[in-house]
Amino acid sequence: MPSRRRTPPVVSVTSAPKSLADDQSRRASRYLIQMGIRVACFLLTVLLWRHVPLWLSILFLVGAVILPYTAVLFANAGRERGIGSDATMTPPELTAGPRHDDQPGEPR
Repeated sequence: MPSRRRTPPVVSVTSAPKSLADDQSRRASRYLIQMGIRVACFLLTVLLWRHVPLWLSILFLVGAVILPYTAVLFANAGRERGIGSDATMTPPELTAGPRHDDQPGEPR
């Protein structure tokens, strides 16, 4: 009788996720860029407070306050899923069923 086992699907090398080191490096550089923008917003708020319209100074101040929160969220977000990656997990196929010599209700 032929075997009922299925062969696992072949995984393409191009669908493999990036290495953990590359992912951490990308997240760290994104965090540093956002924190640099935050420092620039803070400095622009302090230096330009009386020289530009108030709404622009407040906009810089809001950027300086909000950016740390979003930078931490993005830095801790975890690895990104690649295109074509499965978001769901397929359960393993059961190959063995109950034995036929067992009768329900009979003690073993």
